[in-house]
Amino acid sequence: MVLCPHIESPDIRPPSSTQPVYREDCTQCFDSIDDSTGLNVCLSCFNGGCTGERNHALIHSVHKDHPVVLNIKRTRKKVQRDEPPQKMSKLAISAETEEDHYDTATKVVCYKCEAEEIDDPTGKLATVVEGIMTAMTFSTREEVKAWEQEFVPCEHTLCLVQQDRDSSLNTGLNQCSGCQLHENLWLCLECGNVACGRSQFGGVGGNSHALAHADTSSHGVAVKLGSITPEGGADIFCYKCNEERTDPDIASHLAHWGINIAESQKTEKSLMELQVEQNLRWEFSMTTEDGHVLQPIFGAGFTGLKNLGNSCYLASIVQCLFSLEEFQQRYFRPNEEPPLTENPAEDFETQMRKLADGLLSGRYSKPDTMVSATPDSTEVPHQKGLPPAMFKYLIGRGHPEFSTMRQQDAFEFLLHLFKLVTLSKHSSGHKNPVDSFRFMLEQRIQCLACEKVRYKYDEQDNISIQVPARPLAPSDELAKPDNAYQSVTIKECLDIFTGEEIVELECPACGSDKGFRKRSLFQTLPLELVVNARRFELINWVPTKLNIPVEIGDVDLDLSSYISQGPLPTESFLPDEPEGGNSAFVANTEALQQLLNMGFPQVRCEKALHATGNLDVESAANWLFAHMEDPDIDEPMPSSSTQHRAVEHDAEKINQLGEMGIEPERAAVALSETGGDVNRALDWVFSHPDDWDVDVQNSQNKNGKESSTQETPGSALLPAKYRLQSLVCHKGASLHAGHYVAFIRKQIPNTGQTSWVLFNDEKVVEADNVDEMKQFAYVYIFSRV
Repeated sequence: MVLCPHIESPDIRPPSSTQPVYREDCTQCFDSIDDSTGLNVCLSCFNGGCTGERNHALIHSVHKDHPVVLNIKRTRKKVQRDEPPQKMSKLAISAETEEDHYDTATKVVCYKCEAEEIDDPTGKLATVVEGIMTAMTFSTREEVKAWEQEFVPCEHTLCLVQQDRDSSLNTGLNQCSGCQLHENLWLCLECGNVACGRSQFGGVGGNSHALAHADTSSHGVAVKLGSITPEGGADIFCYKCNEERTDPDIASHLAHWGINIAESQKTEKSLMELQVEQNLRWEFSMTTEDGHVLQPIFGAGFTGLKNLGNSCYLASIVQCLFSLEEFQQRYFRPNEEPPLTENPAEDFETQMRKLADGLLSGRYSKPDTMVSATPDSTEVPHQKGLPPAMFKYLIGRGHPEFSTMRQQDAFEFLLHLFKLVTLSKHSSGHKNPVDSFRFMLEQRIQCLACEKVRYKYDEQDNISIQVPARPLAPSDELAKPDNAYQSVTIKECLDIFTGEEIVELECPACGSDKGFRKRSLFQTLPLELVVNARRFELINWVPTKLNIPVEIGDVDLDLSSYISQGPLPTESFLPDEPEGGNSAFVANTEALQQLLNMGFPQVRCEKALHATGNLDVESAANWLFAHMEDPDIDEPMPSSSTQHRAVEHDAEKINQLGEMGIEPERAAVALSETGGDVNRALDWVFSHPDDWDVDVQNSQNKNGKESSTQETPGSALLPAKYRLQSLVCHKGASLHAGHYVAFIRKQIPNTGQTSWVLFNDEKVVEADNVDEMKQFAYVYIFSRV
């Protein structure tokens, strides 16, 4: 035994309940406690570091002067195959523990003393080790959030007014008032009507009579009868909010209808249980049409990501991005030391490099020998998959949606990640990879009376195309439940996107109210083009996904005809729009009224019209669909441009934004616009590249600081041919539920041939029947040939 003076440091103490403990994988790579030499957890700050060839634990120890670490090494137990699995008894899955599957060994090591058998006469180390081993780990914390969703009451449950029961409305508590169903029954807490729920939840029968009742009666709150427990648990749904809620007075509200909650027994699965089962069941076919199992692929660039409960949207997007040369060159740096930072787990650069190394190095792309189907199976096991818990936490931190464990939209996540990459620091020699996605879109409007024109140019990194919905006739032999719409071509969608349309607006030059002809074309095109295919319609004011096939052939897509020629010498121009001044934005009255009639709040309508040129309803509605989750979507617009002026703000917030490359003056403006909220200010900077105080820019010029001029992103060179490089597909009726996978065009190892590869979380296989997947993809990425 060795006496180590370094264990007397006051920094060495058990972790508090709020401190993250990184005791599963290294914060700078994906080496873990399952490796042969284990993982070293710093006893001073609980950073986890690998101990193998890279030895990030030693680098951390030297950099931070934290010499004492806890080495944790885990080995898999041999499990008897005839052991029955434990039954899942509740939503928070805790039936099995690590001890059931692993043996774990620990030892305290001091780098300075070069000792592994440290004498601990005071017993201090034992307390610290116990605290580390019993603390909730990073990934465990995320998984708990994934399986335990919190619901809150709403004004409709809190202010519920119950009526006297009308016996003519229903047939009792055991049958739907509108049909013969005896399950999936919902009790209206306002009038006592009993009706069946929607049929889509987990395949449970239902004819949506509860929804029909809510629509006709305007009653909002209902309870699922089979979900009531004696402890007060129950599925409460508010149709007015279109959300699952809680009811603090559920016992008294049920007693009003003669239901004693203490005597109730749960007989059906809750909505959340059904949703969990549904998400776990979503599975893209892993077999060919003739029944052969698709064989896994291993090697550099073929590494899968473990699903953290709702992270398939994240996995599909990052697989597509890191298959591109621009992201590989920026973040995959195997010959460089990791950045020196105080907290690697919360450093964006470190986590992006960690992810790149995990996906591209091939170090972790190998069969999981601990998992096999049956002893006589010839199937090669899939990978274990890398858990992107630190990355997911970091990029979602502070975001109202991505910080939660709710199901998310893959395209919205792509835009969020683009924003974080763009606003992060890129040192000399490190180019921002999002630049390869940027281009200029030209919008041209022309008065139908005087024929004067105006051009507007917007920098973008994606396009969203509307997929026209043309239902098949019932007599059509192709008209099936899963294929009820006529197919369209990608060219037709682009023709619609760039086509002319008439918008009603008074001309500022001649005063005519005949309207304008509007058209959008590309001024330039990017190296990588992201296309979001919008296949949804409003059903009960909820965007609902439509299965409309989009035909994309194997021939390269030529976008040359969609590049604008720019203003012509013979054209006369409309007066410039007023800049600055004290005039408030005035929404197009007719367009505003149409949006209001669609059910959108006025504040959102005004913002949508302001963001889309105040011209037409369709553009504004599309903008609304794309920004419904914005944190400031319901905040009133500023009444004048004077509200853009910079004001005094917390210097720490200015510095925090400055670390992301935002100049102090602009950071102050962004904070002014967002009430001092740093996260919303970050969103504001990204979404308002040119919309900040003109006086600030003028004052910079007066002080001798010339405003920087940037090159126009993209290229107008011809021909402009693009090849489909990757696509993200979605399975499920709603974009906020279901399952995402990625299909990526890659060179197959040891063959020299290029083929499509399916990335389905941790499963990576050579894909089959990709043409069908192309038709129903949600996000397409085209690379310029």
